Amino acid sequence: MKTLVVAPHPDDETLGCGGTLLRHKADGAELGWLIVTGMSEEAGWPAETVRQREAEIDKVGELFGFDQVFNLCLPSTKLDRLPMSDLIDKFSAVFREFQPIEVLVPCRSDAHTDHRIVFDAAIACTKWFRYPSVKKVLAYETISETDFALNQDNAFRPNYFFDISEYLERKLEIMAVYKSELGDFPFPRSNEAIRALAALRGSAAGFKAAEAFQLLRECR
Repeated sequence: MKTLVVAPHPDDETLGCGGTLLRHKADGAELGWLIVTGMSEEAGWPAETVRQREAEIDKVGELFGFDQVFNLCLPSTKLDRLPMSDLIDKFSAVFREFQPIEVLVPCRSDAHTDHRIVFDAAIACTKWFRYPSVKKVLAYETISETDFALNQDNAFRPNYFFDISEYLERKLEIMAVYKSELGDFPFPRSNEAIRALAALRGSAAGFKAAEAFQLLRECR
């Protein structure tokens, strides 16, 4: 199995499918991480903040055991200013190099504009006749984004669950690397909220803890 997780921002991969990635790795899967946006001094971020984020990405990549990391470092919150064709070209290069079998993408209805744009670009790279390696496409939910989407026509509808009971604590340990992204409950990106969502999704599938996905396509 070769799994590529597409993360609009560093931390989306952990929040949305960290337990699943850990389980896949334990099962012998090859993991790829496509990080779409990032911090840079050119974009106005302080040098120390940029270095800290780079160190976090390196640490998270090591903890998950990613086999390949692709960091486009595009400007966060400004993806809507880029031509979609350019974005698809960048994604396409990654898909062609990594040759994923399973692709994990953010939900199309997420509140963050970056997530919606990343979804569209990633889905364009899953056509079987151009990217024949892709056999399964799953949308993950990102706490603080998917749960704040108010467009009910395209709401996240979980229909695919992974048991992460053995990996929840490890997921929380990895999430703690992103110190600036965590807050105190009831802030959505908090340990309590992450645990609660895992318990809720687990109760829907008969597990102590689970991550939920929306299966978009599977080819067997």
